[in-house]
Amino acid sequence: MGCLTNVPDDSEWERFEYVEPEMGVDFHLKFYAPSRQEAERIAKTAYARVEALNRIFSDYDPDSELSRLGRAQVGEPVRVSSELFDILQRAQALARDTRGAFDVTAGPSVRFWRQARKRGQMPPVHELKAAQNRVGYQKLLLNATHQTVTLRAARLQFDLGGIAKGYAVDEAMAVLKANGIERAYVAADSDLLVSGPPPRKAGWKIELRNVDQFGNLYPRTVFLKHIALSTSGDTEQFVEINGRRYSHIVDPRTGIGLTSRIQVTVMSSDSVTADSHATAVCVLGKQAGLQFANRRQLQVLVLELAGERPQVTLSRSWEVWK
Repeated sequence: MGCLTNVPDDSEWERFEYVEPEMGVDFHLKFYAPSRQEAERIAKTAYARVEALNRIFSDYDPDSELSRLGRAQVGEPVRVSSELFDILQRAQALARDTRGAFDVTAGPSVRFWRQARKRGQMPPVHELKAAQNRVGYQKLLLNATHQTVTLRAARLQFDLGGIAKGYAVDEAMAVLKANGIERAYVAADSDLLVSGPPPRKAGWKIELRNVDQFGNLYPRTVFLKHIALSTSGDTEQFVEINGRRYSHIVDPRTGIGLTSRIQVTVMSSDSVTADSHATAVCVLGKQAGLQFANRRQLQVLVLELAGERPQVTLSRSWEVWK
């Protein structure tokens, strides 16, 4: 009976850490590799993959594949890259499941609301409605057999802000694994994915916001391995208009920033699911969001910040500290 003799012992490998600005955020890589030379080669390969994805997914770059798709002729099938088709297919499935609470065609409303936040004023109703009329996941038709996308309305503006970073995190981790790295941490802002734990550790050290019995917020430490975690909410990016607080997260169904003041954390086997579902649950709100999570057996933590005391509610599948 044969035995494996060429499996590397990575328990004695050195830890390396890298951070580069990608997709508008700090993109972190932490992993164990046999040498600095090998680590730098692998890190460069991972960042190159993220940059290639950004050239496909960016809604800021008018020459990105996504931007060019938005300018396609109505009714004309456009064959797109496998990456763009994959992310749009995932997004459309979530849009249907949430009845539009997650919608990557919401670009017009997102851009319009960004300007309203900068001005510190509510947009005129007629202008808001005009932007909303250009939104709707039903305006997009995908054909998996031919890998084509057909626009059902002119001048669609896409926004992959609630899913693209998670996709990039997954792909960066795939690069690490393809190069023999099995102990790694990849993070883009609040989206992270970890594989095997550091040597002689239970997992990668992560801090999650929790609430004690007196309603005080505190960082609770957990140790994670082979899992993705994403957090979405308005704790850092928001604006107050006429005494009301609005999130940077826009409800695609209304075109207005959220006012519920919740923070949602989702854990999943992959980062694109965690990222997109954290955004979707935020938009759905606590009650509908937890119902959605429980039906799909998602691991979800909802932190409410609007009341006198912050409160944490867990979905039935949440496992970390039950």
